[in-house]
Amino acid sequence: MKKIQLSVIIPVFNEADNLFLLCEKLTTVLKKTGLNSEIIFVDDGSTDKTLAILKKLKGIKIIQLRKNFGQSAALDAGIKQAQGKILVTLDGDGQNDPADIPRLLKKLDGFDCVCGWRYQRQDPFLKKFISRGAAFIGRFLVDPRVHDSGCTLRAYKKECFEDLDLYGEMHRMIPALLRWRGFKITEIKVSHHPRQYGQTKYNWKRVIKGFVDMIHVWFWRKYASRPMHVFGAAGVLLTGFGLILLILLALARLLYNYSLSNKIWPLLGFFSLMMGLQFFVFGILATIIIESKEKKHFYKIKRRFQT
Repeated sequence: MKKIQLSVIIPVFNEADNLFLLCEKLTTVLKKTGLNSEIIFVDDGSTDKTLAILKKLKGIKIIQLRKNFGQSAALDAGIKQAQGKILVTLDGDGQNDPADIPRLLKKLDGFDCVCGWRYQRQDPFLKKFISRGAAFIGRFLVDPRVHDSGCTLRAYKKECFEDLDLYGEMHRMIPALLRWRGFKITEIKVSHHPRQYGQTKYNWKRVIKGFVDMIHVWFWRKYASRPMHVFGAAGVLLTGFGLILLILLALARLLYNYSLSNKIWPLLGFFSLMMGLQFFVFGILATIIIESKEKKHFYKIKRRFQT
């Protein structure tokens, strides 16, 4: 049996009406590449006929998640099950064009990841406005150095995802995460089509989650391997402030008979001292947790199929 060279991963959630046409286009394009390929659909807890239609498609692999865990988790599940040395991801809504895949693969030579850039997006104004606002903030927090960090259409070398777990809305930050890990990233302009069927899954909740995840990734990048740097620094400042304040109060009491009754300063000094010690303890515990952390997935696979 030929070894799989290319894996195409497609997360889907309630995209029943888009699947036949997408799979047909994708199969045609993959045959032209000449690579031994596999197509992996990840059903992210769909509540419509998505799973039933997937089972009717020929020559694909299906991963069914127990419930809707989000696009990042679905991508993670597909990536970890993929056998190819080259991975391609795209959306299941039909807006990404499979015809762009050969161009992504060609550009991958010399790079570790090629990102799609939807330079002419076919989305409603509000969605584009929110997305561009999030991208503007993202440049300051995570700096992906690509024009379109929200485009799912990308090609990767498999080693990009060694020891990398995706969850929340982190699929948008993959370019930044890979760049921080030393991988070479580039981008090309890709086509983007209007959605024909179904409804967009992009809403205000995903915007908030994405912003929170950006802050998390920024913090994790700086302090993941050295939590004592942030907790220890806070501990030093608070402990130092508390000790100095208590010493000054003690000297004022002894030398100048300064009355401490009904004063908040002693309480503030003791509070700062105790909080500083607690931050030290937090830093030590965080370091121990990180060093002993076992990798865990944030999703549960229910079943796997192959048609």
